Amino acid sequence: MNGPLASDTAMVLAAGLGKRMRPLTATRPKPLVPVAGKPLIDHALDRLAEAGVARAVVNVHYLADSLEAHLGQRQTPQVILSDERELLLETGGGMVRAAPLLPDPFFALNSDNIWLDGPRNVFHELSAAWNPAEMDALLLLVRHTGAFNYDGMGDFHLDPLGRVSRRRPNRVAPYIYTGIQLVAHRLLRDAPDGPFSTNLLWSRAIGEGRLHGVVHTGEWCEVGTPESIAPTEARLSRP
Repeated sequence: MNGPLASDTAMVLAAGLGKRMRPLTATRPKPLVPVAGKPLIDHALDRLAEAGVARAVVNVHYLADSLEAHLGQRQTPQVILSDERELLLETGGGMVRAAPLLPDPFFALNSDNIWLDGPRNVFHELSAAWNPAEMDALLLLVRHTGAFNYDGMGDFHLDPLGRVSRRRPNRVAPYIYTGIQLVAHRLLRDAPDGPFSTNLLWSRAIGEGRLHGVVHTGEWCEVGTPESIAPTEARLSRP
């Protein structure tokens, strides 16, 4: 059973340069690279619509005109642009720029995310675990066994209360960040001006015991390079 959503709005991070996806991104932004018959960003936006998330704030920078034209054709969710044409603000700076357009809390996700739900939709998974009194952000994490195309060493550990800590150097961490999270405006407080990574804000929240994680009950596909597209399409075509 899916309960109520914690937010009706998501920020979709779509402003990156897509360097790892070259040469496919030489003439188009990474969110428009097709996978399994549709652009990457439409996978994310379709899943938001299916979950009942009504609004998507999408930041744009690289080849922004083509992405804006594509997004203008969508009906649901309602798309609102956060324009970063003049300066790419990275993940943290992009959220700060878009904050006036975002309720508290809001979902945030990378535009190149492809995943398969488990028993519960991921946005309902996050919503069910959300506790604003204890959390500045809640990350959707996946175990190595549920991560497709991934060959890294993991990102995070979880303690018994669901609080996140980072992987230690030269060690393997059991959980991988999927690029999907639920964010309170409190995470963005006193943020620096200009471009910066969300990792800066996460580090402060970890120190305060306010960065939490929930483990995804389905599968997640990393689609970071051209070579990862065909295996992802093969995985999605399986029943």
